[in-house]
Amino acid sequence: MKRPEDCTTMADIRAEIDRLDEELVALFAERTAYIDRAAQIKEEVGLPARIEDRVEQVVANVRRHAAAHGLPPDKLEKLWRKLIDWSIEREEDHLRKG
Repeated sequence: MKRPEDCTTMADIRAEIDRLDEELVALFAERTAYIDRAAQIKEEVGLPARIEDRVEQVVANVRRHAAAHGLPPDKLEKLWRKLIDWSIEREEDHLRKG
């Protein structure tokens, strides 16, 4: 692992981005396991996949984390809303099958 300032070539940069992408995919897989479990619990207790208050809570958390890391909250919110929609679609698929 190299820090950005230690990268001296585009090959260095690409290798680090590829490494991070692999880690991000692993984190998304972990997050998805929680989404799948949430769908099971929601089915058991009769909750819908989309709970607007929770969606907005997640978005607010992401905006706060983005700002704390010096990233543009508006841009990260757009990305996260896509992730949330994907997650809800996954839950809805589970609920339809259940």
